Amino acid sequence: MRIDVHFTDRVGIAQEILAALASRALSVSAVEVEPPHIYIEAPALDADQFAVLRAELMGVAGVRSVADLEMLPGVRRRLYLDALMTSQADPVLAVDGRGVVVLANAAAVSVCGIPEAELAGRSLRELTGDAALVEALVAQGARLPVSEVQIGGQRFLMESVALHDAAGSVAGALLTLHAPQRLGERISALQNHGAGGFEAILGQSPAIRTLKQRAMRMAQVDAPLMIRGETGTGKELVAQACHAGSPRRDQPFFALNCAALPESLAESELFGYASGAFTGALRGGRPGLLELTDGGTLFLDEVGEMSPYLQAKLLRFLNDGSFRRVGGERDIKVNVRIISATHRALEDMVVSGAFRQDLLFRLDVLQLNLPPLRERTEDILPLAQVFLERACAQIGRPKVRLSRAAREALVANPWHGNVRQLQNVVFRAVTLSDAAVIDVAALELAGADVTAVPQSAAEVGTLEAAVAAFERDLLQRLLPEYPSTRKLAERLGTSHSAIATRLRRHGLS
Repeated sequence: MRIDVHFTDRVGIAQEILAALASRALSVSAVEVEPPHIYIEAPALDADQFAVLRAELMGVAGVRSVADLEMLPGVRRRLYLDALMTSQADPVLAVDGRGVVVLANAAAVSVCGIPEAELAGRSLRELTGDAALVEALVAQGARLPVSEVQIGGQRFLMESVALHDAAGSVAGALLTLHAPQRLGERISALQNHGAGGFEAILGQSPAIRTLKQRAMRMAQVDAPLMIRGETGTGKELVAQACHAGSPRRDQPFFALNCAALPESLAESELFGYASGAFTGALRGGRPGLLELTDGGTLFLDEVGEMSPYLQAKLLRFLNDGSFRRVGGERDIKVNVRIISATHRALEDMVVSGAFRQDLLFRLDVLQLNLPPLRERTEDILPLAQVFLERACAQIGRPKVRLSRAAREALVANPWHGNVRQLQNVVFRAVTLSDAAVIDVAALELAGADVTAVPQSAAEVGTLEAAVAAFERDLLQRLLPEYPSTRKLAERLGTSHSAIATRLRRHGLS
């Protein structure tokens, strides 16, 4: 039986409590003193004896209560600590102030390849082969920046947390080892939280239905996929849907815009770098997207903008799945599916020598062509309605609707920026207009033939309002082409002062 004696602390009270048990020849197997409690485990103590012992202990000066206990607090803490360490998928090592392993979880035992009983007492220097790491750990009071280490033939990013004793001195460190793939899974989960599958591709036009059917079949095939389409057609959205519909759906998904980074940054971002590869490089190096994506899908957007040097490195990876970090000396092998996208004619770039033909053959195994928005006009208004509701929810305003003229203007617009342009137009109109009905003028469709859009009688209102709306729309449409009052007045056959008055009236400049 285990008992909890609650007392008022005074000199010698613990000794008197234990003496009461000794007088009854009760063997004590464990004692934990945490004032104002003393916890005792006496295996031979039964319920009848406890009742008598309790009465005797209550007679000891300072004892406030005596109760039976299910488990000693120290045992409970050790039990929970063991459960916590076991549940950690990442390897965790606790080391003392000299860098000697005191405790390790099951994942660390597996990585080190040493039995748990033998791992305790091993030096971190022996496990990593990095004497400088241990020296830095001791010298800097276990406060090391995240650095890369190699244990058991595997590379990890090591995170250290200093452990302090009761006096506040550093007594050791808790080291957590993060495998690149595990980091990739977590980062991908954060970045792609809420990213949908094929249901996120909006539209019911025949072109979109055909695209979805073709993409669903290609998602199941573990081969490189090339997505072609104009800017703004949703190439990354389709790539995410193909990943979500593939056997790799539970693994990381990362995207790299090859046009957004200079060659040097794109190379280190994609392939990672070794320790000392360049000035400012992290100690021990850093994994690139290929390592973080191991087992998952990597989306290379605007792959046509990739430099010839990076094209050669990517081709080598596609050949055998291996690569070297920037400044590295060893090959790293990963299992990653490549989905690439471009709005450029890569065949023409091959002819001009700007893109490698052998790389094109490697990337263009499977192919999807995204239709521009102007070729699926039946999707424009449903998309606009979705974007309208999202914009209202985002800025926290009541729902609005599109006027008939606005709807017809949206359908008539050429949408050179495709779905992205439509989304931006709707968001801008909802943000800048206070009206409950979004009209043509609020859409600010430069170049749209708004003068040819008729309005219903219910929407026109008075003749004066209709004339004013027509006048504003006309001026707004012509302003980009005739940006001064004199040029605009000459175009419309009136005086520049009259044009200036009308521009001020309609808030145009």
